[in-house]
Amino acid sequence: MTDLRIGALGYGLRGSLAHVAHRPGRGSRLTALADPDPRARAAAAEAFPDAAITGDHRKVVEDPDIDALLILTPDHTHADLAREAMRGSKPVFVEKPLDISVERCDAILRTAYETGSRLYVGHNMRHMPVIRLMRDLIERGAVGQVKTVWIRHFVGYGGDWYFKDWHAQREYTTGLLLQKAAHDIDVLHWLAGGYARDVQAMGDLMVYGDNPHRRAPGEPKAADWYTKDGHWPPHTQRALNPVIDIEDVSLLNMRLDNGVLAAYQQCHFTPDYWRNYTVIGDAGRLENFGDGPGSRVKVWNARRSHYREEPDETHEVPAAADDSGHGGADPLLMDEFLRFVREGGTTDTSPVAARMAVAAGYQATMSLRDGGTPRRVEPLDPELAAYFAAGQRR
Repeated sequence: MTDLRIGALGYGLRGSLAHVAHRPGRGSRLTALADPDPRARAAAAEAFPDAAITGDHRKVVEDPDIDALLILTPDHTHADLAREAMRGSKPVFVEKPLDISVERCDAILRTAYETGSRLYVGHNMRHMPVIRLMRDLIERGAVGQVKTVWIRHFVGYGGDWYFKDWHAQREYTTGLLLQKAAHDIDVLHWLAGGYARDVQAMGDLMVYGDNPHRRAPGEPKAADWYTKDGHWPPHTQRALNPVIDIEDVSLLNMRLDNGVLAAYQQCHFTPDYWRNYTVIGDAGRLENFGDGPGSRVKVWNARRSHYREEPDETHEVPAAADDSGHGGADPLLMDEFLRFVREGGTTDTSPVAARMAVAAGYQATMSLRDGGTPRRVEPLDPELAAYFAAGQRR
């Protein structure tokens, strides 16, 4: 099998996906990469010595020898770059979220429809073993018909990850109920079998907004911007982004189009990192305890009782064949994308679902900033929804 020639735009925090796609002799290899930052280009040149490295994304987008493109740039650039690439008929991988507004997401989907270029969105959590295990249990009827889903996300490293660079600014992310929560909202939709229709949210900038220790405009992030054990408690954070105008805690309520009620909570100043899903149906409840290999998904579904720590069923989360990148999800995500480039067809990740996750997060953010006023999530144009449901075939 001849290697697919992959081009990448961006070599920042998600540059790891370029490494996952680089499989010389095994189906794909990274042959070109663009990034406007000279430091990123230097790092890319060292990581991929045989690739063409440039500061001009057009040299990669317009390269006739490139078979597919990875867009790994900041969120607010996705729509423009994806549309430019698809006009050249190249298959495109867009890192999540799809973009930072509903209109920009719809523009990407419309361009894919009009050009016929294949569009893939990198919602890697659909490939995480714990998520697939929970979905399998739900589909086999372990909890009956799903009625409500609750998610708690404690982002213990949130101060490092989201308040020291462009993530901290609305103009680049809209907010963390979109940027960070797009993963969880997508998983929630997948587990519940529907899309958010009505949302209502509250939140605030409770901790990092009061921290005066900011970098000067234009000053790069400090070399020690992230440490596993340091920067605790949150007020000891230093060299934060010059502008911080997003929320660091948020609470979201949703009603899905199939009647399921859901709740999502996100906090960026907790001492621990933890993501917990609880799914309750009309015949049971399941919950994850951890999300890596050796973790458990527990099910209570045999009888009514007072609280009991021991469930009726315990299912161990299987280990991925390759545990690199989000517990093995990234290699599986790239496997699916590369297969999609070669063969087309339907995929477990979905551009429509990616758009609906952004739409829910966007309207939730608007609700949060409007005193918790409920908002309606606008559905996708049925013509586009049908096109993507058919595997991007007319």
